Amino acid sequence: MSAPVLRLQHGRVSLALHQRRDGEGRPLLLLHGLGERTPDAVPEPLAAWPGPVVGLDLTGHGASDVPAGGGYYCEALMGDVDAALAHLGPCTIHGRGLGAYVGLLIAGARPALVRGAILADGPGLAGGGPTPPSPAVVTSLGSSPSRATPDPWAMLELSRDVRPPDYAATYARLASVNSGLDVAVAVVGVNRPPWLEAVVQEPGVVACSLPEALDRFAAVD
Repeated sequence: MSAPVLRLQHGRVSLALHQRRDGEGRPLLLLHGLGERTPDAVPEPLAAWPGPVVGLDLTGHGASDVPAGGGYYCEALMGDVDAALAHLGPCTIHGRGLGAYVGLLIAGARPALVRGAILADGPGLAGGGPTPPSPAVVTSLGSSPSRATPDPWAMLELSRDVRPPDYAATYARLASVNSGLDVAVAVVGVNRPPWLEAVVQEPGVVACSLPEALDRFAAVD
């Protein structure tokens, strides 16, 4: 029997928060990649986390709402995660692809609540690159009446999301300076788009294996 889905409100959007494993201590909050959803079970590489494991379906993905008319950008998805942190309290974040970038943003914006952010490879990691793409006008993506996910507008707009390296580095710096952690961000992926390469160069950021990152953040207060 599947675990119940907790509904959280972010503006007009109802978000789905999934409890994937109970336990004591600080939760590991999973943020999925572009076009994905929270996995049905704790992925085996993350099973070593000693506490509870939860996953958030970002707007337009999984069991979360599809807003009318698109308008997706990563700072709005950061607000999704902020709603989850307001409910859960301090968490360590594991983000894949798009979720890695959103996880970095919320680590800088809410350093007291994000007790380490683990950035991993996955869909949507590079976004639209460091500079704006050529202008394009899309009038319709043929959205269905069922409002199925992933929303085609999310797939289009978030794949074109601009990720300037200096902007990303600023959030890494905010996390490092204000979290009180010696290491606030761990990069465990092998793909390094320009924004992530800039993040890795910041103090308080380490490149390491996933087991090392889980051990490191499990041990922090």
